[in-house]
Amino acid sequence: MKDEFKDIACYHTAALIPITDLLFIFPYLRYLQYKTTKSLRLEYLGDRKQIEHDIQHGAFFMTNHRDIVMDAAWLSFLLRKRYFIRPYMGVGDNLFAKPWIEFMMRYNRCFAVKRGAGAHAQLENAKHLSAYIRHLRKRGKSIWLAQREGRAKDSNDLTQASVLHMLTMGEEDFFSALKALNICPVSITYEFDPCDYLKAAEMQLKRDNPRWRKSKRDDVLSMKTGIEGYKGRVVYRLTPSINPEVDAMLAAHPEYLQLPIHEQMEKVCAIIDRHIHSAYEIYERGTDFDAYIESRLAKIDIPGKDEAFLREKLYEMYKNPVINHRRSLEFRVES
Repeated sequence: MKDEFKDIACYHTAALIPITDLLFIFPYLRYLQYKTTKSLRLEYLGDRKQIEHDIQHGAFFMTNHRDIVMDAAWLSFLLRKRYFIRPYMGVGDNLFAKPWIEFMMRYNRCFAVKRGAGAHAQLENAKHLSAYIRHLRKRGKSIWLAQREGRAKDSNDLTQASVLHMLTMGEEDFFSALKALNICPVSITYEFDPCDYLKAAEMQLKRDNPRWRKSKRDDVLSMKTGIEGYKGRVVYRLTPSINPEVDAMLAAHPEYLQLPIHEQMEKVCAIIDRHIHSAYEIYERGTDFDAYIESRLAKIDIPGKDEAFLREKLYEMYKNPVINHRRSLEFRVES
C-alpha cells in the first residue's frame, strides 16, 4: 500500500481480517441474516454470464443507499459466499463514531470518505480519494460506493453527479475515465426498512428547522437500528457494466462529447439510475400494510409531531421505488 493512501485505507489493512472473518464476522452476518430477514438473495438482471465476466475483470459496484452499515455488509457477505471476492468499500468517516462498529469496517475492507471539512479541505479530500480509487482499479480490485452521499430518505434513488465528478477528477476525458472504472450498478431492495420511522422523523425535523443536523448519537441509533431491525425479504440484484450503454449512447449522439462536463455526467447518471430502478424487487403490499405504517408512526417521538406529514412520508418511502421501477420499464419499451 502506498504511504500516501494510508489515512483512508487503514480499515482494511489489519492482519487479523482472515481470522475475524472465519471465527466471528462471517458467522455474525449469517446470524443477522436469519434474525433480521425472511430471505436474503443475490440475483441478476440481464445476462448472468456477462455480469460474471464483468466481475471477474474487477467491477465498480454502485448501489442505491438504504442503510448506513448493511448496504456494504450484505453485498460483501453475498459476493464472498458466491464468488469469494470482497470489494473495497467506501464509507463516510461518520461510521467510525463508535469502536463497536470497527469490526464491520474491517470485514468490509472499508476506506474512509472524509466529510464535514471546509470547502478547500473537501476538494483536497476528494482529489485524494479519487486517486486512491483509480489506484485500486488499476490493480484490478473491485470497489463498492453508494450512488449518493447520504441515504435517500424518501427512497427516490438518484445518482449524484458529484459522485461521478469525484471519481473522474483530474482526468482529461470524462467518458474514458468513467469506462475504466467499469461501473456495474446493483439494486438493493428491502421489504421493510427498519429505519423508516427514523428517516421520517428526520424529514420533519429538517422541514421544521432547515438548520437541523443529525448528531453522532443519531448516527449511532441509525446504525444500530439498521443492523438489528427486521427487513423482511432482501434482494441484491446485480446488473451488467454500463460501458456498452455509454458506447451506444455516444455512437447515437456524438454531439454529447461536446457537452459541458456536468451535462455529460447527468447522461451517465440516468443510465445508472435505469439499471438500479429496473432491477428493484417489487413486493406486493397486503391489506395489513396500513397497520404496519401506523405501527411505525407510533414509534416516532419528536416535538410537534405532525402525524399527517409523517404518515405521508412513510408511504412515500415504499411508493417511490415502485414508481421509478415502472418508469424504467416504460423507458426500455420506448427505446
